[in-house]
Amino acid sequence: MRRVLALCAAAGIATSVFAVPASAAVGYYVIRWDNTGICQVWNEELKYKPFQWGASTYKVVSKPLPTFTAASDLQIKLRSERRCTL
Repeated sequence: MRRVLALCAAAGIATSVFAVPASAAVGYYVIRWDNTGICQVWNEELKYKPFQWGASTYKVVSKPLPTFTAASDLQIKLRSERRCTL
């Protein structure tokens, strides 16, 4: 009985160690569309990347940010610096 309990405890600890870094990697980015100059907040948890075609391409213009609010504040700052049009 003790061995089973110890095995379950070890498995739970090992699982939690692997789960924490995966959730910490998710973040928000500010991307800038090349053809319009519009900046947009993008969430890395979304299943698909923004669709690029023809002249409609984008660049990531920020480091990963932990919250949507932080990314939105950066987007507003980039607009005030005239690095984004909207």
